[in-house]
Amino acid sequence: MSVYLAEFIGTAILLYFGNSINAATTLKFSYAKDSGWIITTIGWGLAVTFGIYAVGEISGAHLNPAVTTSLAIAGELEWSLVPGYIIAQVLGAMLGASLTWVQYLPHWGKTEDQGAKLGVFCTSGAIDQKGSNLVSEMLGTMILIFGLLMIGANKFTEGLNPLVVGGLIAIIGMAQGGSTGYAINPARDFGPRLTHFLLPIKGKGDSNWAYSWVPVVGPIIGGGTGAALYYIAFKDGVHILGWISIALCALAVIYAIYEEYKN
Repeated sequence: MSVYLAEFIGTAILLYFGNSINAATTLKFSYAKDSGWIITTIGWGLAVTFGIYAVGEISGAHLNPAVTTSLAIAGELEWSLVPGYIIAQVLGAMLGASLTWVQYLPHWGKTEDQGAKLGVFCTSGAIDQKGSNLVSEMLGTMILIFGLLMIGANKFTEGLNPLVVGGLIAIIGMAQGGSTGYAINPARDFGPRLTHFLLPIKGKGDSNWAYSWVPVVGPIIGGGTGAALYYIAFKDGVHILGWISIALCALAVIYAIYEEYKN
């Protein structure tokens, strides 16, 4: 199996589980409706875990363009592989989201809340403040990449790493996810958002494209920052792209503070 097919399959597994967790806890008449944030965060952590188990030995199971670009910035992945990885991840995310639509087919028409239906597929700010939303996605992904590199530097019992990574995803969701729904993964948001736009979902409403750049730009910059900080702290320096990521992250934080207090 090629690394690209592996990324496609692994990301499809991740999004089928993840979007279905959102659907189960959100859509009307679902037995799991209103199960709560703990179920959501643990479920997404396990979704990542099983995506990694499926293809980790083949492609490294990035399942996330922010992981792919961060590893390239860190010099641990050839840049020539990056476009193929990202395309495979986005297409896999679209397949996973489409399977969720089929899984809950009768529930879409019975759920009146268009925002809730969109939230099954993609994220948005709990408070619509783009600067702060961007920073939230940056910081969440920064922690993700820094944590992944720390996990990779340690030796675990064979087969345990995916569970540890799933735990990291769950704790990020519990701690940082309340502000934006913690996309921390451009494919996880863009692929399902595009799927929401394309599918004939009953009463679906708008796909909120005005917000769509936040969970793409934020994770890419935040991931690069996380990789750069790890290499500054534990290795022998970082590529210029890492310094650019740090600078952009700092500017975004300054703007978010300005945005909050300008009025």
